[in-house]
Amino acid sequence: MAEIGNVLYAVTPGAYLKLDHDTVRVEVDGATTLRVPLLRLSGIVCFGSIGVSPQLIERCAADGRSVVLLGRNGAFAARVEGPTSGNVLLRRAQHLALSDGARTCGLARQIVAGKLQNSRQVLLRAAREASEPADIETLDRAAELLAQGLGRLKDAHDLDVVRGTEGDAARTYFRAFAAMVREDRDAFRPHGRTRRPPRDRMNALLSFLYALLRSECVSALEGVGLDPQVGFLHALRPGRPALALDLMEELRPVLADRLALTLVNRRQVRAIGFRDLPGGAVYLDDDTRKTVLAAYQKRKQEVVGHRVMRDRVPLGLVPHVQARLLARHLRGDLEYYPPFLYR
Repeated sequence: MAEIGNVLYAVTPGAYLKLDHDTVRVEVDGATTLRVPLLRLSGIVCFGSIGVSPQLIERCAADGRSVVLLGRNGAFAARVEGPTSGNVLLRRAQHLALSDGARTCGLARQIVAGKLQNSRQVLLRAAREASEPADIETLDRAAELLAQGLGRLKDAHDLDVVRGTEGDAARTYFRAFAAMVREDRDAFRPHGRTRRPPRDRMNALLSFLYALLRSECVSALEGVGLDPQVGFLHALRPGRPALALDLMEELRPVLADRLALTLVNRRQVRAIGFRDLPGGAVYLDDDTRKTVLAAYQKRKQEVVGHRVMRDRVPLGLVPHVQARLLARHLRGDLEYYPPFLYR
């Protein structure tokens, strides 16, 4: 159990969270292990087999406090909130943009451009820090291929072409990912990108961080009144937060990939902190999840420059800033959606 920032993360298997006047009471095996005033919390995140009382869920919904349910490996399962209070005109503009092929393609192109640029920055930084000539060559080559992809995006006016460019770039990026792992490479070498379930330690770590980031993006979009289900790059599917997945793309390299590499390369996360399950799935153990959660919250507090805001903002607020910029574009206040570019 951990209260990090203003979010309560419930990670102890079998824990039960209940409302006790104006506090959250946490019980494990019938014994109270923690009490947290509701006033301190903006949200509750539960991992795996955690119980939450109906009274606590109802109170959180009434207060506008989210309750997020994740699988034991961090995969998003559900988000419980009160009635949506978004701007109906903004959502209508969002739906109309989806019906306009040119606008949909333009938005997808900007999102992919942000992802490629930020992924390229991660590769170039790793190349500067690498000591092995073979690794430097691999990373520089991958960065060059992503630069070529950025060049092709400029003339891409078909959504399938944009998606194809993103797919090619993602494969290039993950083929070079092992060259960025400097410690215990044999244990943390990713075998491409695998998910549902992750098949190796690095993919398990990335999937866990991506699940956290997806929850943040859903919150950011709901907060400005956008529908997280209606995206532009990702195809619409029932139950899939396509717009949250869109928003994630430009933020993955900055908020998740670099953090995963830092944790491994500084040996804050070790190979023994993972569990192999039947069928080939790999998951983080409880102690490793706590370590990653603490590092993720610390990473969110780092201040970075934002080229549109012309100011420095905490990384944790970037999804909210980007959601607001996207809303401004859909309303017609901005000609283009400006992706977040890490500097």
